[in-house]
Amino acid sequence: MSDTTIVAVAQIDIKLGMPETNMARMIACAGEAAGSTADLIVFPECSLTGYQFDSREEALASAQTVPGPATRAISSLCTELKVHVIFGLLEQAGDRLFNTSVLIGPGGFVCAYHKNHVAFQAVDRFVEKGDRPFELCDIPNLRIGLELGYDTFFPEAARVHSLLGADLVVLQTNFATTGLVERAARVTTTRAIENKVYVVWCNRVGQERGYPFRGRSKVMDPMGMALARASDDNEEIIYAELEPAKARTKRITHFTGEWELDRFGDRRPELYGLITEPKTE
Repeated sequence: MSDTTIVAVAQIDIKLGMPETNMARMIACAGEAAGSTADLIVFPECSLTGYQFDSREEALASAQTVPGPATRAISSLCTELKVHVIFGLLEQAGDRLFNTSVLIGPGGFVCAYHKNHVAFQAVDRFVEKGDRPFELCDIPNLRIGLELGYDTFFPEAARVHSLLGADLVVLQTNFATTGLVERAARVTTTRAIENKVYVVWCNRVGQERGYPFRGRSKVMDPMGMALARASDDNEEIIYAELEPAKARTKRITHFTGEWELDRFGDRRPELYGLITEPKTE
């Protein structure tokens, strides 16, 4: 088993309410990435369906079950290409609707995540809040925490994933406008530094109903250094090599016996109780 994983981040233009078109684009990108020796391929939030839906009824018309047609198609693709794929979709589960991230590999379905922090915007106005605690998804040599959109701005999400033992936190987003993307660029770097963990940020490009999506997808190493960056507005695939061992040692030794840090060992959880208390009006 290799000690490294090649991740491909596919910054694509997603077509609103056109799952078949978006699936064809993902299949093409996955083939290209696999041809470049990628082990793990990441697509943006709602990459199957689009994001700027104006009603629950409109969103449901593009939603699918999990497992369902899209997960079966990606599963066949992963088996053929011998890769793992993370993509986003709107999931219909009975009478509920979730903004969901799915991880699938050569052996089939691995895990799914329902977005926990739900903003009042676009399709998230009509979905349920996540109904499961944060957990890790395991693939060979890599432990992954999945997060979506608004989760990015809650440090507790990445911290919980990291405390669970994540090597990599994957942030899939639909971030539009230059201002929001500028803020997200800073936050995603911080998530890597404060948890000493790899961070993949996969954003999208293109427009939906007047909203310009501004890309800038990137891969950060556990010290917050960019391993790969994408442009503001072009479809492209960026690649980076991950060494999980670098994320599994939280101790940072600059000078032995003089300057040593431990991202987790130096925590003071006995002081943080307020963080877990419910909001009061």
